[in-house]
Amino acid sequence: MLKQLAGRTVVTVTSVLPSLFPPKPFSRLPTIKLLPPNSLSLASPSSSRPRFYSLVSQISHQRGIFDGASFDPYYLSCCMPEKRLRVAVLLSGGVDSSVALRLLHAAGHECTAFYLKIWFQEDFENFWSECPWDEDLKYARAVCNQVDVPLEVVHLTDEYWKNVVSYIIKEYQCGRTPNPDVLCNTRIKFGAFMDAVNGMGFDYIASGHYASVIHPSSDEMNEPSVLELSKDMVKDQTYFLSHLSQAQLKRLIFPLGCIPKEEVRKLATTFDLPNKDRKDSQGICFLGKIKFSEFVARQIGEKEGIILEAETGDFLGMHRGFWFYTIGQRQGLRLPGGPWYVVDKDVNNNVVFVSRNYFSIDKNRRSFRVGSLKWLSDRPPQETWQLQCKVRHGPGFYNCNVTIEQSEDEDEEVAVVQLSEDDQGLAAGQFAAFYNGRTCIGSGVISESWDDQGFPVCEKAMEIAKLEDKSKLGKPVKIKVKPESPLEDESVQKDGTEIEIAVGS
Repeated sequence: MLKQLAGRTVVTVTSVLPSLFPPKPFSRLPTIKLLPPNSLSLASPSSSRPRFYSLVSQISHQRGIFDGASFDPYYLSCCMPEKRLRVAVLLSGGVDSSVALRLLHAAGHECTAFYLKIWFQEDFENFWSECPWDEDLKYARAVCNQVDVPLEVVHLTDEYWKNVVSYIIKEYQCGRTPNPDVLCNTRIKFGAFMDAVNGMGFDYIASGHYASVIHPSSDEMNEPSVLELSKDMVKDQTYFLSHLSQAQLKRLIFPLGCIPKEEVRKLATTFDLPNKDRKDSQGICFLGKIKFSEFVARQIGEKEGIILEAETGDFLGMHRGFWFYTIGQRQGLRLPGGPWYVVDKDVNNNVVFVSRNYFSIDKNRRSFRVGSLKWLSDRPPQETWQLQCKVRHGPGFYNCNVTIEQSEDEDEEVAVVQLSEDDQGLAAGQFAAFYNGRTCIGSGVISESWDDQGFPVCEKAMEIAKLEDKSKLGKPVKIKVKPESPLEDESVQKDGTEIEIAVGS
């Protein structure tokens, strides 16, 4: 059981494998001089690769590692194989974290796996019929049993509810769209958990994230650790890690930072993992198989409101509550003659504005403000930067200019961001992550569009939204079917099949 930390909630730990925690001390092997492994994983010159192979082969020969499996030793380049470490590995039961564990084990590190249980406590009033984490834990246990790695279950339900879920609910009630994954990494996985195992003798904490951390060499320990893009740009998760602190980053290893997703799947087969054919999980981690809209309805409730066309003010129908909708959303509107998109919300009057012209070139946004800034190096940024920016998870970047200013109340610094191109889905509450080349330098929360290039809502629509008695509007208007045009709807392919566009979510 983890002891209570000063000023923090008690974190309960249930041992899955008996008498294996903490691991016994081990004797360190002679240190082998090696180039910083993570720097080789991204864009290392081909001349460095043979040297790395030679050194890793030397290490593997000394330690008798690779778990009896045959694979490219270069896959260990993000595992710091030149050292013998004690590593706390976050294990979810999925393929990615399982392969990360096996790579760390193959690199000769002494690993202890931890499964974080953030589902609601058994006495919490929940209306789901099956346990969402039982299957995950079963797979995590089976993966650990293959190589006799101890597994601990850490209960962080209270911490997750206090630091993530309650924040999400408050943001939705204010009409913003928060990002639970960023918060979970910052406040739970590498927050509450990292604090809980602090002082237990672990050199690093590892997970199956697709990202790369470059730590300074032993003679440059005062220099900051650096978060860089993973080799797999599609799976890259630096966006979700961009709000970490330097203190958090310095304690992390991401073994998958140098490996494409397809190779991770092959490694799962090579290691004969029990979950090698398991599909990747989707959605928010604490919800399991439940839709987020159902959870929001349970926590916030529903309040009927009206849907207005932004350009005309026409009353089109009813909605369940503005907090169920985000800018750029298409699903859930249930309006004929579409596709329709949410373009704005009146939070005070519970009104949702929609349009079929969401992708018109004159209605896009490219300037916005970002608050709650956090820089990974802990160093204040320059006054003006020319950087790259992600406004959502995915491989896409924008070039941007970033200027740091004081907020109106002078309480904090804000970044004024000017994108090189228009973006249709900027959503207040989402994170904007900033990059300098391949290096992620930090992030903040999108607060507003401020250059008057947001979607224009007509005066009539604004006045109707303020009506106290909206029953006077009568029945919704009959929506006229819009003539088809290949330029008007980017969500329809040439064969007429609709594809899903997830903007600002």
